[in-house]
Amino acid sequence: MDTWDYAPAPESAALANVAPTYRPFVDGAFVDGGGEALKTVNPATEEVLAEVGTASEQDVDRAVAAARRAFEKTWGPMPGAERAKYLYRIARIVAERSRELAVLETLDNGKPIRESRDVDVPTASAHLFHHAGWADKLGYAGLGPDPRPVGVVGAVIPWNFPLLMAVWKIAPALACGNTIVLKPAETTPLTALVLAEIAAEAGLPAGVLNVLPGAGGVGAALVAHPGLDKVAFTGSTDVGKEIQRTLAGTGRRLTLELGGKAANIVYDDAAIDQAVEGVVDGIFFNQGHVCCAGSRLLVQESIAEEFSELLLRRVETLRVGDPLDKNTDVGAINSRAQLDRIVDLAAAGDAEGAERWTSSCPLPERGLYFPPTVFSGVEQTMRVAREEIFGPVLSVLTFRTPEEAVAKANNTPYGLSAGIWTEKGAKAMWTARRLRAGVVWTNTFHRFDPTSPFGGYRESGFGREGGRAGLEAYLS
Repeated sequence: MDTWDYAPAPESAALANVAPTYRPFVDGAFVDGGGEALKTVNPATEEVLAEVGTASEQDVDRAVAAARRAFEKTWGPMPGAERAKYLYRIARIVAERSRELAVLETLDNGKPIRESRDVDVPTASAHLFHHAGWADKLGYAGLGPDPRPVGVVGAVIPWNFPLLMAVWKIAPALACGNTIVLKPAETTPLTALVLAEIAAEAGLPAGVLNVLPGAGGVGAALVAHPGLDKVAFTGSTDVGKEIQRTLAGTGRRLTLELGGKAANIVYDDAAIDQAVEGVVDGIFFNQGHVCCAGSRLLVQESIAEEFSELLLRRVETLRVGDPLDKNTDVGAINSRAQLDRIVDLAAAGDAEGAERWTSSCPLPERGLYFPPTVFSGVEQTMRVAREEIFGPVLSVLTFRTPEEAVAKANNTPYGLSAGIWTEKGAKAMWTARRLRAGVVWTNTFHRFDPTSPFGGYRESGFGREGGRAGLEAYLS
């Protein structure tokens, strides 16, 4: 098939202003951490970007104590209108430095610059603006006439949306009058530390925001700390279960946003070209590193052959390569460990009898990459249909009736998201009411807005982020 040839259109890595070293942010200042320094790596080249000082258990103690002082003496008693001013300042600076943050995110994470530039950073800024607007209106949120902050929040975030996930925790916590200790992912700490720098530039009082980079031990020490009033975690289901066991009986509040194995249901009356684009976006956006990725395609048998042909033709056009190139559709896998997991699960699909199709798009000679892959002939018992791959791998199943589609979509321990493609509104509503998923999109996918709550249930966690419902977890 003839395709366009694209000339390289690279964004300048120099715009990220990467420093040679970064340090934890505690009590309003960057400090030397007591943990062993780690090196954060650019997954597109496997070259070291910077050395990052990490926190020790003593640093966790210091950060929680600083957050407690700030909550009791400064931030908690502060009027909501005053808190809003700080959040508005942070939001404006994030918007002003959006190009720098987008390039830094792409270098540290591996996602295409188009996504960092057009999705991650603007959505982060939008969440800050949105929650700034709520800071002096909490009494009108429908959560009681005089809602109060819960206190000190410990937040642990993943590596797939480092800046956005940080803001999803920080913005509502601060708007509601809480202080926060944030632990970013080990492989992607840089934008969270720059966000701390932005908070200091905005004049945020000392101790309100603390950022502690490090490996899993730092996160474990933080969530188990008795000085917290609430824990907010986004990450894997296994770690979420461990956190729940740790906090059981402590009285501390907990919200979890965990894994997913979302179904994208395509009925035979769907607008096929639109559905193809939605399915592609649903699984290959951010290399499939998305908890709510549409990793299971359920297509009605009467159109399965036609749809599959159009789908593979579209996937073949995706460009895999340098994440800083504005033409790139699929960037680098975040880490060697994650790439190995994707390879292992794809091999399991082969071993269990699924038919693998792989895009012929050439891969860069160095870096961590995996080509867009589609498995057809998938059975519900296969690992590629049951386990969260968290990579650019789509499993295709078929169905005959709406009842069968719903049964197959719900045949998973997860319950984070789902998609429905149909021209009939009644059919979409009938299906959505029966899907066990926290978020259901119709004739679209991966639509996020700060006014709309996001979250799941079952093994995808509990609690909501965004919207009025997302405020509730940070108020008592």
